[in-house]
Amino acid sequence: MIPYVVLEVGDDAAANRTAVRNDNVKWCRFNNETVFWQAPGQGERLPSGLQKLGGTPKSSLGELYLVVQAGNAFLAEFPESRVLVNKGRYLAVDLTLEELARVQEHGETCFGIRRLPEDAAVVTTLAPTRRAADPSIARLVSQVDVPALTGTLTGLVGFRTRHSLSAEFSAAADRMESELETLGFSVARTAISVGAATSFNVIADRTGTAADRRLVIATAHLDSVNIAGGFSADAPGADDNGSGSAGILEIARIFSGKALAHDLRLILFGGEEQGLHGSQQYVAALSQAERDRIDSVINMDMIGCVNMQPMTVMLEGAAVSQALMNDLADAAHDYTSLAVQTSLNPFASDHVPFINAGLPCLLTIEGADTANHDIHTANDTLGKIDFGLTAEILKMNIAVMARRLGVPEATDAPRPSSSPVVA
Repeated sequence: MIPYVVLEVGDDAAANRTAVRNDNVKWCRFNNETVFWQAPGQGERLPSGLQKLGGTPKSSLGELYLVVQAGNAFLAEFPESRVLVNKGRYLAVDLTLEELARVQEHGETCFGIRRLPEDAAVVTTLAPTRRAADPSIARLVSQVDVPALTGTLTGLVGFRTRHSLSAEFSAAADRMESELETLGFSVARTAISVGAATSFNVIADRTGTAADRRLVIATAHLDSVNIAGGFSADAPGADDNGSGSAGILEIARIFSGKALAHDLRLILFGGEEQGLHGSQQYVAALSQAERDRIDSVINMDMIGCVNMQPMTVMLEGAAVSQALMNDLADAAHDYTSLAVQTSLNPFASDHVPFINAGLPCLLTIEGADTANHDIHTANDTLGKIDFGLTAEILKMNIAVMARRLGVPEATDAPRPSSSPVVA
């Protein structure tokens, strides 16, 4: 058993001070709630100094774990779980070895589990630090077109399903390929295996003009799924992930008429809903030369539903993503009305294979995504989409991509970055 307490602690420095004053105490922060616990083998009671801070000291029945989940899948599967902190996408839970074994037998398709990180923040809400916007960037992001986004997404949800192995997935890909080619991109399909069957990724490229060109990538998964209904069921996938796919086409439209110093690649993955097959196989096939050229990868998965106020974007990456996370957080504050949350606990979307390969990739996703219970069902429909949120997330992404691509009007007046985001 591990003695612990959950306290209202709003920043890492305060959590560190609390732990330093109390020997053998560890902490893990979830926004404004922090779990403090006694290190194993150091006694069965919390230090008296920690108890004086308030909260109700408790003892676990087992060990403390972090659950990174999607769509409240963990709580639906294990409703009896002892939850210390619930922040939607991230949970702190108490599990015995027997309970852990049952969780691990379930697999990690819908949620992941790991030891509760020590002396670290799992999720952080950033205070706005708005600076004076660069007029050239402001003009560029103002070109995000909500009617165009609406038209693209309307077309995608018009397919009965976009299951990776369906004829409708191929038809949806045909439509997106045609649009990308019209916008001046070179487009190709690469086959991927999904179990014993075959699907594909759609990859669109525009070449820059610099002698030593870097590669900037934006990704989304085109496929959709209805888990309960199965292969033949309706799976409109408006938010998951028609929203991200429509965002890819809007990024293509914005940059289609711009001079680029560096190369731009847009990828629509297949096989994501069956286990990240498209992104895993894409990353595995990258040559070392291509890996060395990658400047940044921004993944968009579920950017269409407002689940909390104010409108919020989650930036989820890892240490290798930190510089990209800093840039995106700055851009969100400078050019959008978004609140920003950050996490360095990546899970269950196409950013993970890139991060596992040591590549600078980051997920942009709607805040409180686990409050969206319509994903992976027939209820993930166009009427649930807030195109204002989608447009704001795209503005953030485009602002960062423009600078990294060397778009001339985005590099006229370089500006210093704000202090790093500590996630």
